[in-house]
Amino acid sequence: MKKQLSTLLTFTLCVSNVVFSQIPERKLDRENMRQGEHVEYCTTHKKMNQLLADPARATQFAKEQQAFEELLLAKKGDHSTKALVYTIPVVFHVLHNGGEENISRDQILSALDILNRDYAMLNSDTLFVQAPFQSIRSKVDVKFALATKAPNGACFSGITRTQSPLTFNGDDGGAQVNAIVAGNDVYNGQWPGNKYLNIFICQDIGGAAGYTTNPGSWSASAMTNGIWVLSDYVGDIGTSTPYTSRTLTHEVGHWLNLSHVWGGTNNPGVSCGNDAVADTPACIGSTSCSLSANTCSSDNAYWGFDQIDNVENYMDYSYCSRMFTAGQVNRMRTALTVSSTGRANVVSAANLAAVGATTAPVLCSARFSAPRRIICAGESIQFSDESFNTASGWNWSFTGGSPATSTVQNPTVLYNTPGTYAVQLEATDGSNSNTAAIAGYITVLPAATGIPYYESFETFTNFTSPNWFVTNGGGNAWTVTTAVGRTGTNSAKLENFGETATQTDELESHSIDLSGITSATNATLSFRYAYRKRTSTNTDLLKVFATKDCGETWDVRKTLTASTMSGSNLAATQWTPTPADWVTVHVTNITSVYWNENFRFKFQFTAGGGNNIYLDDINLYAGAPSDDIVLGLNDAEFLEDIRLFPNPAENELQISFSSQTGNNPLEFIITDLSGKMIRSMPVNAHEGSNIVFVETSDLSAGTYLIQIKGSVQRTFSFVKR
Repeated sequence: MKKQLSTLLTFTLCVSNVVFSQIPERKLDRENMRQGEHVEYCTTHKKMNQLLADPARATQFAKEQQAFEELLLAKKGDHSTKALVYTIPVVFHVLHNGGEENISRDQILSALDILNRDYAMLNSDTLFVQAPFQSIRSKVDVKFALATKAPNGACFSGITRTQSPLTFNGDDGGAQVNAIVAGNDVYNGQWPGNKYLNIFICQDIGGAAGYTTNPGSWSASAMTNGIWVLSDYVGDIGTSTPYTSRTLTHEVGHWLNLSHVWGGTNNPGVSCGNDAVADTPACIGSTSCSLSANTCSSDNAYWGFDQIDNVENYMDYSYCSRMFTAGQVNRMRTALTVSSTGRANVVSAANLAAVGATTAPVLCSARFSAPRRIICAGESIQFSDESFNTASGWNWSFTGGSPATSTVQNPTVLYNTPGTYAVQLEATDGSNSNTAAIAGYITVLPAATGIPYYESFETFTNFTSPNWFVTNGGGNAWTVTTAVGRTGTNSAKLENFGETATQTDELESHSIDLSGITSATNATLSFRYAYRKRTSTNTDLLKVFATKDCGETWDVRKTLTASTMSGSNLAATQWTPTPADWVTVHVTNITSVYWNENFRFKFQFTAGGGNNIYLDDINLYAGAPSDDIVLGLNDAEFLEDIRLFPNPAENELQISFSSQTGNNPLEFIITDLSGKMIRSMPVNAHEGSNIVFVETSDLSAGTYLIQIKGSVQRTFSFVKR
């Protein structure tokens, strides 16, 4: 249908139907929603109004569209390029922060397959297009190929990845692109929009599922001359679904100068408009899939009668889209011949050669990955070959693994011995070969520690030992601080003050053997934390996870919100706790499913604007929760009500306890945290209450252990000031 040029100003903004807690709440226009959804589907006209508020840009765009219409008219009847299949080189830029928005290569390739399928009219559902439109459904004859050369000529996979919290805040798409330019893993610079179709994959794009702009000379070479799309609207596998899989089909239509089928000036369902394409009947737009809808009677001379709406068109809002018309195809193919907008250069033979989209891909990089890099002895890991492009042979080497070598593309390797091991892959395509070797790629944990287990971070100053593992989502990470502790002078600290909101950091334990716990007892994980909010609105979150399979799967066992941890206490400046600020937490749902040799736990902190957080006195033991540190055997009850005071001690420590028997010989042994004995004292306990006085004036300041040995053994800690 024909429309006024002033209305052919299309900018797509399709809104996701997924709500993320870290994304700001937005007021939605209910007139702009599809049936059955609670989000806006597209805000084309709204975004375009903002873009063309600049009078000079609006005038320029109108002139270019007028020239385009004249070119379209001049090409009418010209079939010289009809058999030409255009190739568009594509780069997918994944902007993520370490979460599920960092979608897999397979999911991205499924999106590329869907684009090629839909634009070649190879989609099976095109056979179900209604009879009135069967004769005009047309293939675009456009092929989408991953670019394999970066702007600096470096070979790459067609995908870049950038870690940044800006993936969660898409109100400024330009800022997201700047983050990609500065931080991607392939080439830190501009990826020109007149050389690549740049597709930016994010967790949030201003509340949208996808958006782009019509061709315009003002953005021809700019990297922003591309398409933004939500990570869960890419392809039809992984985090996406078939229902959301055609978002890119729709967005590329706009990128090739198509409007919505009702035009680009209003919400769907408001008024009859048109899109400058003759064979798309006049309509008000569909937000469902009513195949009999006939919303406008003002159809043009192409039809000559009142035709039903083409609700199956990719450029409608319907959820049964499956076709382009011949008129739309003519418009898109013409858009690829215009030089001023950069589209003609994108598909030129010279550019395709420069970006590596025409010649047979050449192997240029060997890469591999594994689903986990920290495992327990006796576990197997399947490695994945991620070499690009077109590897046909593989020579693997696995130090410490069985087999030690492999020629399988994706081998499975068994690791039986604790240690840290290198992995090497040599990939070949028959003519070229590349090698990737990573030292310390796999860590096999040492034999599990028994319980009771206690950690006060006093014996080391960083997390480089095999006892703890740090996962840093960006910014600050968990560290060992020697400046403050609940017991002793050390603790684990995350400097959350000034951390970017939604940043996630983890502190993960090694293996602990819980196989000795019986149904007559239970397991308790206790720890102490110190934390403050900066303002009353902070949303920091501390979660405790447990795994029964050495980290293959994790379950949340405890969740502490900022308000739970801090209450009404606030600290506006960098905060360090006092002894009174520490709070003890008991995790009691370590149920029998975890009672095996491969139990592990981890702390996950998600930043929400608050102050620093500290952890200390992490204690895992059999039995009911105890506010005292449990470090020794406690299966017998000859000794009861054991108390150490004052703790911290200065000159003297008193140990009180009750003995169930008389003439009970005991030995009190003081050691440092490394196990070195300081002194030993024999004590003959009598039945009932006992008090032992321990001289501590000659001890250096620090944390010590005191073992009580006899028919039973107990171990406790105390601090010497």
